[in-house]
Amino acid sequence: MNIIEFIALFGIMIVLAAMPSASVFLVVTRSATLGIINGLAVSAGIVLGDLILVIFALLGLSIVADTMGSLFIVIKILGGLYFLWFGFSLLRVKNLTKIKYNNTKNKNNLFASFISGFFLTLGDIKAILFYASLFPLFIDLSVIQVSEIVVILLATIFSVGGVKIIYAIYANKLISYIKDSNIKTMLRKIVGSFMMGIGGYLIVKV
Repeated sequence: MNIIEFIALFGIMIVLAAMPSASVFLVVTRSATLGIINGLAVSAGIVLGDLILVIFALLGLSIVADTMGSLFIVIKILGGLYFLWFGFSLLRVKNLTKIKYNNTKNKNNLFASFISGFFLTLGDIKAILFYASLFPLFIDLSVIQVSEIVVILLATIFSVGGVKIIYAIYANKLISYIKDSNIKTMLRKIVGSFMMGIGGYLIVKV
């Protein structure tokens, strides 16, 4: 893979990571409601999940969805149940102003944020097939070298992680300008409903 091919691949990964999606919405939500550190934790979980999927694709393991089907079904169910709980808890909050928008490092929140990002990413089994289809455009997977694998993993970290971090920072700053309680209530209901929708989708698609 030459420098031109790397730039093209890196650019594609940035664009895809920046597109509105469940992962972007999750990063923004956790960052806005629990502080930027939680948004970063979600981002870390998403990146780790993507790295695992990328490794599977690079090693020609796109059939992992079949050979390890039971494991991924469990992951999707656990992820779905978590999002249902998270969405329901948001709908039950009486006043969003009671949520502190700061960088307090609550270990439980950080772990939940990390796991939610990780589950959401691994729950998307189609991503393995997507990566397996994308990489052959730039690399001959039959003769791939360790150095190329390292380069792609680094590209994944900086493209996916970089974009999600920007979203986390933006969400944290944006929420500080929202003062209207009606807007906060509306956002809470939208976010809660969306999270429950994600949870239901993950479970139904099992």
